[in-house]
Amino acid sequence: MRDDWATFGADLHLDLRGTRLRAGLMDALREAVRGGRLAPGTRLPSSRQLAADLGVARNTVADAYAELVAEGWLTARQGSGTRVARRADPRPPAGTAPGAREAEPPPAPSAPPAGPTPGGTAWRVSRRRTSPPAYDLRSGTPDLASFPRAAWLKAYRRAITAAPNEAFGYGDPHGREELRTVLAEYLARARGVHARPERIVVCAGFAHGLMLIARALRGRGARTVGVESYGLGPHAALLRDAGLATPALPFDERGTRVEESASLAPDAVLLTAAHQFPLGGALPPDRRTAVVDWARATGGYVLEDDYDGEFRYDRQPVGALQGLDPERVVYLGTASKSLAPGLRLAWMVLPEGLVDDVVAAKGAVVDWMCGTPDQLAFADFLATGAHDRHVRAMRLRYRHRRDQLVAALAERAPGIRVGGIAAGLHAVLPLPPGTEAAALRSAAWHGLAVQGLGHFRHPEARQTLEGLVVGYATPPDSAWQGALQALCGVLEGLDVGQDPEDG
Repeated sequence: MRDDWATFGADLHLDLRGTRLRAGLMDALREAVRGGRLAPGTRLPSSRQLAADLGVARNTVADAYAELVAEGWLTARQGSGTRVARRADPRPPAGTAPGAREAEPPPAPSAPPAGPTPGGTAWRVSRRRTSPPAYDLRSGTPDLASFPRAAWLKAYRRAITAAPNEAFGYGDPHGREELRTVLAEYLARARGVHARPERIVVCAGFAHGLMLIARALRGRGARTVGVESYGLGPHAALLRDAGLATPALPFDERGTRVEESASLAPDAVLLTAAHQFPLGGALPPDRRTAVVDWARATGGYVLEDDYDGEFRYDRQPVGALQGLDPERVVYLGTASKSLAPGLRLAWMVLPEGLVDDVVAAKGAVVDWMCGTPDQLAFADFLATGAHDRHVRAMRLRYRHRRDQLVAALAERAPGIRVGGIAAGLHAVLPLPPGTEAAALRSAAWHGLAVQGLGHFRHPEARQTLEGLVVGYATPPDSAWQGALQALCGVLEGLDVGQDPEDG
C-alpha cells in the first residue's frame, strides 16, 4: 500500500508548496472520490504515512481527514483506519424521480412574499405592531453596525468604473457572469461546494431562491418537501404557496433523522445541515451520507440552506453537503448573515437538470433581479479578499459576544445549559417543561425581545421542546451589557436549579 501511495500527490496533480495545504489536500481527495479513482470502502494510508509521502506536517493530513469524515466523504473507525465512505447505488428506480411523473402545471405567480422580520417570523405571522423593545436578542440578524462601509464603497466604485455599458441593462436571469465566476471559486474554497458558473443562479435573497426552486420542482411533478421539525415557518409557507406539502421530518438528540424520510415519501427535503436552525449542531456524518443516499435512490433532491456556514468557533469547519453529490443537492447561500440582509444577495448552485427550470421560473416573476451594481460590487469584494477579511473579523467579534453570554449565564443562572454555540449567531437555552411561556412574559416585562423554541416548531412536530433562542449579534455595544443583565434577570426569576432534560 505504501508504494501505491508514494505518488499520491502527483497522481492528483497536487501542488502542496503553497499556504493552503489542508484545503488543497481536501479538494484533491474529494475529486478522487467524486471521479471514482477512490472507490467506496478504499482504505486510505495513515495520516503519518501520507504526510511523509507528501512531505507535509502530519497535522495537515489528520485535520483534512477529520473534516472529510465530518462532511461524510470518509469514515474512521478504531482498528479499521480511514476509508472512503460507502455510497448507495446512484441510479434511481425507473419512474421514481419527480421529473418522471406526470407533470402538473405550476400555480399562477403570486405576489413576492414578505421577507422575515429581523428575528425571523412565526409559523403564523402576526401583523400586530408593538413598540420597540429596550433590548433585542432575537435571532436572524448580524451586527449591522459592523457592515464594512468603507471597503464596500471601494468595491462599489471599482465595479461601477469598470462595468461595461450593457451591465446596466436588464441582464442575464442567471446573474452577472463576473459574480458567478468568483462565487464558484469562493464556494469551492470556503465551503467545499462543487460549483461551475453556469450552474449558479443569483437571486434576491434566500426566500426568492427557495420560491424559484419550489416552482421548478412543482412544475416537474413534485408534491412534497419534508422540512425540519424546528425551523423558519416562512420557508415552509413559501413551499406550500408553490403547491407543495411540507411534512415535519422526525429528529432526535443527534438532529434530523433522515433515515426515516422515506416513510413520508417526499420528493425533496429542506435541511440546515452545517448548523441546524434554531437548535444548533451539524448533521452527523452518517446522516449526511444517508440523506444523499436517499436522494440518489429515489431521484429526490436535498435543498441545503447553508445557514451560518461561515461562522464557527469551537470546531473544524464542516463543508457543504452539496459536495457529496452536486446532482442531487441544491445549495442555497446568502450574504445576509456574512454582510447584511439589506443587500438582497443570494445564490443557488443547481444540479444540471434543474438550471433551465429555475431560470424559467425566475423569468415568470416580474423582474425579480438583484441590482447589477450590487452584484458587480460583491464580485469585487470577494475577488479582492475583502469578504474573507470581514468574515474573520466578525468571527472574532461574535465569538467574544458568545463567550460573554456563556460567562454571564454561568455566573447568574448556572442551572441553564447553553447549547448550539459551536457556530452561528445565536444560542439555545433549554428550559424545563412548562416554563417557556413564563420566561417570555418575564422577558417582555424586562423590555427584552427574545424568542422561544415554540416560535419555530412545526405544527406536526412529534416532540415539543421548550427554551429560549438568544441572538447575540444584533445589540449595539452600548446595549449589550444591559441585554445580558435583562436576560439573566429573566432566568433567575425562573429559579432553575438543575440542568433541564432535552424534552
